[in-house]
This record gives sequence, C-alpha cells and structure tokens, in this order.
Amino acid sequence: MGLKLHYHNHYHSPRGGALGALLLLLLPIFLPSLFSPLGHASPSMLSGLNVMMKSNFQEWNVPKSRHQRLLKSALQRQTSEGELSDLWTPLANQSLKPCAESSIAPSLPDKSEGFIQVFLDGGLNQQRMGICDAVAVAKILNATLVIPYLEVNPVWRDSSSFMDIFDVDHFINVLKDDISIVKELPSDFSWSTREYYATAIRATRVKTAPVHASANWYLENVLPVVQSYGIAAIAPFSHRLTFDNLPMDIQRLRCKVNFQALVFVPHIRALGDALISRLRNPSGKSGAVGTNYLQEMPDVKNKQGAGKFVVLHLRFDKDMAAHSACDFGGGKAEKLALAKYRQVIWQGRVLNSQFTDEELRSQGRCPLTPEEIGLLLAALGFDNSTRLYLASHKVYGGEARISTLRRLFPLMEDKKSLASSEERAQIKGKASLLAAVDYYVSMHSDIFISASPGNMHNALVGHRTYENLKTIRPSMSLLGQLFLNKSISWSDFQQSVVEGHQNRHGQIRLRKPKQSIYTYPAPDCMCQA
Repeated sequence: MGLKLHYHNHYHSPRGGALGALLLLLLPIFLPSLFSPLGHASPSMLSGLNVMMKSNFQEWNVPKSRHQRLLKSALQRQTSEGELSDLWTPLANQSLKPCAESSIAPSLPDKSEGFIQVFLDGGLNQQRMGICDAVAVAKILNATLVIPYLEVNPVWRDSSSFMDIFDVDHFINVLKDDISIVKELPSDFSWSTREYYATAIRATRVKTAPVHASANWYLENVLPVVQSYGIAAIAPFSHRLTFDNLPMDIQRLRCKVNFQALVFVPHIRALGDALISRLRNPSGKSGAVGTNYLQEMPDVKNKQGAGKFVVLHLRFDKDMAAHSACDFGGGKAEKLALAKYRQVIWQGRVLNSQFTDEELRSQGRCPLTPEEIGLLLAALGFDNSTRLYLASHKVYGGEARISTLRRLFPLMEDKKSLASSEERAQIKGKASLLAAVDYYVSMHSDIFISASPGNMHNALVGHRTYENLKTIRPSMSLLGQLFLNKSISWSDFQQSVVEGHQNRHGQIRLRKPKQSIYTYPAPDCMCQA
C-alpha cells in the first residue's frame, strides 16, 4: 500500500488546514522518496511511521465478547451427524468445467517486436493478477516478456522476487508456445532497471496506462515505443488491462497463466504438503521437532469430518480495521488509536467514517471479527471437532482478539503451531512467502471461508470455483443485521444463517461486465461440462 498524500480533511479545522498545507509544502524536501517517478513511499519512512504510531498509541483494552448470549449458546451447541455430513459433502459437478486452453492452437510470432517490462505493486495476490495481465499484454503486442519485477511492498517490506515465489522454469515451459519469456534482459538492454526509471523521465517508460485499458490502447500507445526503442517498461501496471471486450484467446491465455503456469516454488509446496498432512492425520506427528502438533480429541476419530479441515482466512489486520471505521469492542483506547491511524494514512478520505457503526454494520461494511466468524461457523454446523487452519498475517488485537474463536474451535491451528521453527526458517519475515503457503493450503482444503472480501479472498474464490471446490462466502449484510440484534436467540440466529447461506457454498456465478476474470472465471475460463 503506497502512502497517498491528498489532504482533503472532513474535519475542516482552520488551524489543521493551515498545518496540513505547510506539511504538504515541506514533504518534498524532507521526504523526497514519496515523489519519485515510480511514486512509492520508501519502506524506511513507513517503518518510522509505524514505530511512531506504535510508541504513541495504547492500541486497545482487552476486547470483551460483543455477543455474549450467542457465544454462550454456541459453546453448548450440538451438531447432528446428518448436518455434519451435508457440510463436508463436496460440491456436485456443475454445468461448467475448466478449459483454460484456447480453441485456437497457440503459436509464437515469427519475430518479436521487442521487450515488455512490468513493475508490479501490491501483495502476493495483486501481483499474481498483474503477472497474468502482463502475459496477455505481451501476447497482444507480439512482444517478449521479461519476468515481472515485484516491487518491495512498503507495508510488509518484503523484497521477494518472482523467482523466490513462483517456479520460473515451470512458468516459462507452460507458456512457451504462447509467448516468448526471458528471465533477464540481454546486455544491450541491461540499463533498463527500476533505478533507471526512478531517477528521471524516460522515453521507454509508459506511465500513462489507464486503469482497465483496452487492447487497442496498448497497440496504439505501447507498441510504437517497443518498435522505436526495442523495449517498453510499463509502470504502474496493476489493473491496467480491461476484463471486457478482449479476444477469447487472450482471455483463455490469462486463465492459463493463473490456473496452470503460476505454481509456487518447491520448498513452498513441500511445506504446504507437510501442513496439509498434519491437518488430515494429526496423530502422525511426522517430521520436525519442537512443534506443537494437533492434539487428537477422544471423540473425533469416527465423526463426520475426520481427516478433513477448513481454512479460515481471517483478514483482520490494523489497516482493515482502521479503514472500515467500525467499532470492534476494544473501548475508547482502540477507537482513538484507529482514528489516529486512519487520519495519518488516509487524511480524512475514508468515507465510512461519516457513518455510524450501526449504519455500517447494517450495510455489511464491517469486517467480521474473529468472534463473529466463529459464531457464523458454529451456526453453519461446524462443531468443536472441526479442524480449522487459520490463514492470516497479523490479527489486530493479537491472541486476546482470537481467544473467543479458539474457545469455539479448540483444534484451530496455523503455520506456527503446525511447523517447527526450522521448517519455517525459509519463509520467516517474508509476507509473500507466508501468504503463498496459506494460499497453497487453502487450495487443498475441503472448505475455504474468508472473514472479509479482499485480494486473497477474491483470488481463492476464483481459483476454487475453477476447480469446483466448496467455498463459503459470508453474506456480510445479513450477518451485520443479525449481529446488531442483541436479543436474537441462538435458534433464530442459526436458522437465519443457514437459510441465508444455502447458495453461497461455491456455486458458479457468471462474470458480469467489469468484474474480474480472476474472481469470476466463468464463462471465460470454463466450458460446458
């Protein structure tokens, strides 16, 4: 996330406005990195900002349960074998099946027009979509693609490269009949680096690509640059290719990249396989030392769901909590901390902050807390024998915030509890690799559920739709309204949840105009079964 500097403050303080204007004038002097041609805040600056905020803010009081009556009933819940059987039953085959391959035989042009470079922002899943789009643009232009450059994420400060995350040889091999790909530029073009483009305006850099640009835009604006100089570097590039009105062979190529060519490096897959094995066979305890493996509960072995597990993507970090402008039960200290964080990062441009907590919740605009996602899972029928894998980075509020979810699902695990420190050494502190492990485990789970929409949610919903895997999509507006009703009984809550999620278990939804092909792969990536 780049730090954006637009000083539109809805608090309208005259003195605050003057200070804001002065700060805006001084920023280019004291923080020149913010105004570089590639437009990124430096990691060191953001690191200092984080340290400043951490030292000044007492983040929260220990959050109390906000739904004590529901929680008490959920802890005493009983789930029948029939209910569990329905929950764990895989999705039936649907009317569409994967077909990423184009009906037109892939072919390379006789001569490449030149090289295409892209510089990709964001986290793992945003970069993944950018890689797919980069392949499509190279195909449109009959150009050779240089393995995409992944920018250092200023929030997570992860410098992992494409080759650190994805199996580059597999990537090139799968696409060898579609486009030419090189791992690095030949020596004649070795000058074309991120540093080169960060220091001045360059004729070979294309920085005007509009969001969701058409194929014709690239032919008219980028192809001439490639033909003149032999290379074009496109930055920024994220979301710079339309989802609509593209030839079917280009759409199918994007599908092929996303679902076939992008495979994680071997050590990520190996660690993922180990975690999956330990979730499915908790008594095996194979492999590493010093690991807190799953404990077998006495009555679990013969229950429905034995050997199966759910992945919960709990997107509840500080950015999400602050940007939502919702109240999460941490008292005045937490409200103040989030308000200050929101003001520093977004300068009053968070529209949600103009609404009350009740208004936001009734509209489904508040991320589900760990307690709320736990109550949703319990209402759907998952019981305390359910193996739950927690796919998350940092949870705002830490263990205190997660404790209620852990009470509901005592067999909840994550990377740290399932793998030894030796096994985690290669991914420690690297947000993209940590996310890659979670993505891999999520794709091999029996059921996936995400607490809030976002890039990880969107990518996995799309990928699991493509593979016809069960994926529960929470109805945010329904749950927001149910959680506002403090007098609702457990039976009414459970009935509303079950009825409201009957068609939200992974059923195929056809993509509408402007929607992402990576979240809605049908019909572009799928054919009649």
